[in-house]
Amino acid sequence: MARKRRLNRAKLEQPQTPYDRARNELFSAIRQCGVIGAQEEEQLEWMAETVDFLAQRYPELSPTEKEQLRQIGIRFCQPVIPHGTQGTSTSLEDANAA
Repeated sequence: MARKRRLNRAKLEQPQTPYDRARNELFSAIRQCGVIGAQEEEQLEWMAETVDFLAQRYPELSPTEKEQLRQIGIRFCQPVIPHGTQGTSTSLEDANAA
């Protein structure tokens, strides 16, 4: 059991890469800025501006990493279960049809 704890601690002590720090900062900004409830166009615009900002803060990010940040940020903003009128059943019979 002690060995398992040492392995976990060693894993936690690994230095974060610039990509890791940028990703964590992006997630924090998404939660704080309220972009999750915004329209899709606004989310895309906000994400482009934010990734540009992160690219300035972390100039060592590659173009691939910047694109990954944009994609993961957009996915993070999407609800797991879409809300609204689409995809809802109108009756119990419709709900049990599947």
